[in-house]
Amino acid sequence: MLISTKGRYALRVMVDLAEHQSEGFIPLKVIAERQEISEKYLESIIKLLVKAKLLNGVRGKGGGYRLTKSPDQYTVGSILRLTEESLAPVACLEEGAASCPRMAQCRTLPLWQGLNQVINDYLDNVTIVDLVQSGTSGNDYVI
Repeated sequence: MLISTKGRYALRVMVDLAEHQSEGFIPLKVIAERQEISEKYLESIIKLLVKAKLLNGVRGKGGGYRLTKSPDQYTVGSILRLTEESLAPVACLEEGAASCPRMAQCRTLPLWQGLNQVINDYLDNVTIVDLVQSGTSGNDYVI
């Protein structure tokens, strides 16, 4: 599993909007500048988030985007499932995958099923508010 730019940028947008939710609707241009993402590419990601009702959008002066729910109600897993084709570690576990003829005697299937469960459990237990609160995690390592 490799998370695409679309998935990573969607998470950045959601965190940005969560951090600035008190400002109301945030223009696409402002989000793009803060996140250093091209407006054109960001527009396609925002459309996907609006269509899934994760964001509200308003056109015109004073328009922009905002979250439809509280940041603690969005999981990283739900956002990545929206943007990625699959979070499955192997093709046979992807949603809608054809049944593998070797499934009954596959010695590695339990390993992949377990990894798939760990991935989904982890991503479904991290919310946007967790990402906002983590700040600059990873930069606090001291020797």
